[in-house]
Amino acid sequence: MSLTPINEKSGFRYSTESPAAFNSDRQLETKPRSRWKPKHTSAVIAAVVLAGLIAGCGYAAFGPSAGTPNSLSAQGALTLAVFAVAIWLWIFSPVSDTYVALGACLVLVLMGVLPETQLFSSLGEDTIWLLLAAFVIAAGITATGLATRAAAWIVFGAHTPRQLMHLSTGVLVATAFAVPSTSGRAALAIPVFVALAKALSAHRRVVLALSLLFPSVILLSAVASYLGAGAHLITSQILVASEYEGFSFATWLLYGLPLALVSSHLCAELVLLLFTSREDRGQVLSVGIKTMQEHSPVPLSGPLSVAQSRAALLVGVVVVLWCTEPLHQLHPAVVALLGSLLVASPGFGSVSLAKALKSVPWSMLIFMAATLALGTSLIESGAAQWLAHGALGPVTQLGPSAPWIFTVLVVVISAGAHLVIQSRSARSAVLIPLVVSLAPGVGVNAVAIALASTAAAGFCHTLTSSAKPVNLFSDIEGVTTYQPADLLKLSVALGPLMILLVLVFAFWIWPLMGLELSV
Repeated sequence: MSLTPINEKSGFRYSTESPAAFNSDRQLETKPRSRWKPKHTSAVIAAVVLAGLIAGCGYAAFGPSAGTPNSLSAQGALTLAVFAVAIWLWIFSPVSDTYVALGACLVLVLMGVLPETQLFSSLGEDTIWLLLAAFVIAAGITATGLATRAAAWIVFGAHTPRQLMHLSTGVLVATAFAVPSTSGRAALAIPVFVALAKALSAHRRVVLALSLLFPSVILLSAVASYLGAGAHLITSQILVASEYEGFSFATWLLYGLPLALVSSHLCAELVLLLFTSREDRGQVLSVGIKTMQEHSPVPLSGPLSVAQSRAALLVGVVVVLWCTEPLHQLHPAVVALLGSLLVASPGFGSVSLAKALKSVPWSMLIFMAATLALGTSLIESGAAQWLAHGALGPVTQLGPSAPWIFTVLVVVISAGAHLVIQSRSARSAVLIPLVVSLAPGVGVNAVAIALASTAAAGFCHTLTSSAKPVNLFSDIEGVTTYQPADLLKLSVALGPLMILLVLVFAFWIWPLMGLELSV
């Protein structure tokens, strides 16, 4: 049967089918289509639940139990109401997350719940400056082509699909220390993937496995670095606002890097097992540097350029200074700002400051500042503690098993939350205040459970809309990658594996490293 092209201008359809079939098709095409979708039903149900929650908050704040020790204050009720509406908009509305977060903050300011100074000062937090300077450094590294060249040379040493997958995984884990966002790392990795995919075009299943591996490892390995995701900075700031000790670059590296390495390489093995055959894994690959060069705009051979050598030296020095903060007492943000000035300096740098600043995702930084203000409001108004006790309070009655059950629930909810709230930073802004508020009541270390929750939130692979790297690799011009069914197949196995791995680290590995789960 031949294809039936459609003339877009006239709307007529040209077909080789019989007139009866053509008329039947036209009748089907002219039949009105329902615009009501399952997502609309979910939105309505969520809106009803939201209305009930807001009514419950109002009753708790102004009802008969008002003024008792466990009651909700009026400011807490208003904060929860605004926060609940923001969550609904994040899930169901096409409005950008940043717009919603800023709007929620302004509503709280106008209602007198959030002080103006607190909203404005959130933009001046050291974490915002740290991330801003890190983006400038990343722009300079990207401009030199150093990362693409290094990745290409490392994977050039692979002779089997398994070697290729694990060498690629190692490179992608390392990029967590050079580029401070998962979407930025995905954009940096796409040219390397395209060159590999075209060089391996005869190995279709290996290319499919690589297309799944790259975004998966980018997301899982973000936990290696304090700057790997904005959610990490939000988690640390919420801990500080709750009068706990936050994370430094070095402490996050200590606990996060082992988890990133183990989870990323396990993911590589899982992708190999699910998407390649034994024959595929036994093949000998010949990824020639000349073949890859044909598909890469960045020179992959010859000595490093002056700009690339300087970029490598700069990144090494900055990371070492971040890791040795207790020795020199230089704030990580100050180190990052010094690095950003060097990378953009006229004589030494590889990119102008104006161009580097244009590459900074300002919307993400403003979103982080706004969610920090919202999270702090939840804590200071008492809303987080009241809601946490209401939602997870029954766990406190389970006796000695309460810490275990509480930890498992937090990790499972954090891993599954990407199906509801797509932004990792938004998930942390929602979950961490609640987790931190309830942790002491069940005998759990708030710092340890906050880290476990944030680490579990790194699993967000189920849908193409679940994370930007997954979305970017799902549609690459000139290369056939994965389908939604492939993502679902991977997630069914990877989700439980990640939950189990985070629990192993929380219960046994991190305590051996000095981060006890119980208090």
